[in-house]
Amino acid sequence: MALFCRRLRLEIDLSRCGIAEPNLPAGYRWVEWSPELLDRHAAVKFRCFETEQDGQVFPSLRSAEGCRRLMEYIATHTQFVPNATWLLVREDAAQANVVDCGTIQGLAPIPDSGAIQNVGIVPEHRGLGLGRALVQAALCGFRASGLTHISLEVTAANLPAVRLYQSLGFLVTKTLYRSVE
Repeated sequence: MALFCRRLRLEIDLSRCGIAEPNLPAGYRWVEWSPELLDRHAAVKFRCFETEQDGQVFPSLRSAEGCRRLMEYIATHTQFVPNATWLLVREDAAQANVVDCGTIQGLAPIPDSGAIQNVGIVPEHRGLGLGRALVQAALCGFRASGLTHISLEVTAANLPAVRLYQSLGFLVTKTLYRSVE
């Protein structure tokens, strides 16, 4: 018997709502998209999703190599939106290093529309408002690219994420069921 995961499609119309500029806690900063960052995005994506339910729904999220292939697919896609793609890092001055801790990507599947892909914050950096900031940064990037209708999908059981998206103005427009492997 097949198992299914309930997913929600949420949408926001940027022409009808304002999006605040994202604010990051002290020590965090944005790194804009560059092809040289592909492996770093993939590594963060794997750390974000390796133990999450999404890894059961989307096999590519289960392995580091799968995340790399997914990032390569997204980044080389003709509909890729670099302005809506961000790496979030934490600078640790005491240890003089930078820790990658979040990632988000954007695609533009149809004219005037964007699709948020894989909002992820590594577990040890969750609960600090970084997911909200990532989504806001992506929305600002979509708007700068002339895209006003933005969608995303989320696992319905991920209530913190659903609440986050709704608090930003996203509305649930569809319920989907995906098989779990």
